[in-house]
Order: sequence, then C-alpha cells, then structure tokens
Amino acid sequence: MPEGDTVKRTCDRLHAALAGRVLTAAELRWPTLSTANLVGMTVVGVVPYGKHILIRFDSGWTLHSHLRMEGQWRIEHSGPMPGSGPTSDPPALQRQPGPPQRQPGPPQRQPGPPQRHPGEGRDLPPRSVELRAGAVGGRDLRALLANSEWTALGLRLGELDLVRTAEEGQLIGRLGPDILADDFALATAVANVAQSGTTIGAALLDQRNLAGIGTLWASEALFLVRLHPWRPAAEFTSSGLAVVIERARRLMLAALPHAVQSTTGSRRPNENTYVHGRSGRPCRRCGATVRVAMIGPPTRERTMFYCPGCQGGLAPTDGGRSIAPLGSGSRDQRPRGAPDGKPRTSRK
Repeated sequence: MPEGDTVKRTCDRLHAALAGRVLTAAELRWPTLSTANLVGMTVVGVVPYGKHILIRFDSGWTLHSHLRMEGQWRIEHSGPMPGSGPTSDPPALQRQPGPPQRQPGPPQRQPGPPQRHPGEGRDLPPRSVELRAGAVGGRDLRALLANSEWTALGLRLGELDLVRTAEEGQLIGRLGPDILADDFALATAVANVAQSGTTIGAALLDQRNLAGIGTLWASEALFLVRLHPWRPAAEFTSSGLAVVIERARRLMLAALPHAVQSTTGSRRPNENTYVHGRSGRPCRRCGATVRVAMIGPPTRERTMFYCPGCQGGLAPTDGGRSIAPLGSGSRDQRPRGAPDGKPRTSRK
C-alpha cells in the first residue's frame, strides 16, 4: 500500500498540474458519483492527509480519494496523443505557492454533489482527452480531471468521495496527526500510541494514532532503534515513543524528494532497506535471518519485518520456521534437524 510519502508526492504533482486551472473535462466512474458534474470548477489546491488525497474546488466541494493497495494518479498532457502512445508523467511540474491548509475536524458527509442539469448531456471530454483516458486508464479508470494543459487520471482507486470542503472531517477526522504535516502534533501522536492498548508495531500502523506511516517505515524505524515490534506500547515512556515516531518521520521526510524509498542511503534494488522486504535474507547489522510475521488484532492484521537478532527474539506470531528469501518462489520449510523456534542464519 502506498505510504504517506508516496501520497504527498502524488499530491504535489496533482497540485502543480491542476491548481488554479478550470476543469474543461471531468468524469467520475464511481457508482455513487456517476452523475456528478465538476466541469467549469476551478481547482483550489490538492493536499494530503496521511494516505488520503483531497482535491478542493472553488465551489466548496472536495474530491477525496484513497489509493489503497494498487491505486495511482497519473498525469498526462491534455493535447493530442503522440502516435507512439501515452506520454509519461511530466517530470518538470513544480508545486505552486500557496496551497490551502489542511482543515482539522471531522465533518459529516453531505448528500447531493453538484449534478448535471437535465438536457445537458454527459459533458463529454474533448476527443484527445477521451482517447488518452481509454489508452491509459481503460477499465482501471476511476476518475478523470482535465484542464487545457494537463489531464489527471485516477486509476484503480480504492476510495472516491465528493464532500463539502467544510465537512471533510467525516472522512479524515478519525485519523491521528499527519506525520508529514509541517505542524505535526508529536505529543498527540505519542499519547495516542501510549493509550492504544496494543503493541508498538501495531500502534504505529494504526492510522487512528498517527496518519501516513505504513509497514515499510514502521519496520525500518523499529529496526533502527532496536525495538521489538511486539512489545506493548504501554511499557514505553513518552520520550521513548517520541524517539521511534521521530525516527520514522525523519526517514519519510528524507524520502520525499526521491521516487525510490530508502533507509540505507542506497536506492539500488535490494539495497534500499534494512529489513522491509528482506525476509529470509541476512540482517545487514548482525547476520541473523530477517523475518516477517503478522501483527495486530485479527481483523486488522498487517505484516511486520524484523530481525530477531537485533530486536529481541522471535515474534509471538512467528513459529520460527525457516523461510526462503522473499521473491525466491520457494515455499517456507523447516530444515531437517532444525529445532523449533530457532531462527537460522542465512548463508547468503
């Protein structure tokens, strides 16, 4: 699932392409929004909150989206398509000054998004935009927003809502502080995690405690500070929790300018993380085998990568079976003669 840093980069690109411009074409391929009419509205700004994307219009409405596991927003030129097919996202888009600030407070979703008036037809996009949407989006297209220069295509979006801007809180008000916000409320995040009643790893992943952090940054931050992800959050002091959260925040901020997420300083494949995505491979610090196990309550389980050598032993949900390196295609098997519960050091 895309994490907060990926979502923020997406918002920066959307803001640069859409903010201050009037929509000349728009289409929402979502059951509850198929009749909504956004044509003629001006995009005021695009801002993230955790893993949520908020596209705000001068009409007082906000288009909210969430990428979930596979979603993305892609930006294309609105002009005629080259014969070779769709172009890639323009790399030179720069964020325009003065984006609107995130609004706190959970609003209630209001019925009645702006509708097309009878007899107006579908407000079909220009032929060049329509062709591009079909070529790039196809059946994956969920949203199309176009102005005279750029077209934004929302592909495989996990959530799509149209709410009044003043009432965005119904969608994001349940979330904890945004870890990448300039005014990130560290004390609130620390208190939320301390009172979560769960493990430190599960608490970091719960967006109700702090928004934007996911498996990658939680796994890497806990590894770097040598903490066991399954240790109860209530056992930590406030200063101890602050250290973990701040480490995750610094890692995410450092990753923002780059397309490849990295905690090691390298952006080469298989060299950019310490434990995330490296189960079955030797720890870069102690040589023990990096492992992966489920964390969190049964209805909200997530994966957590960790090193039992550096972080205090096996997880309670980890039976200690030998695991093949992630991506090798081999099934997990316990080697003959290996005692249960004993992680083995990889020879690679």
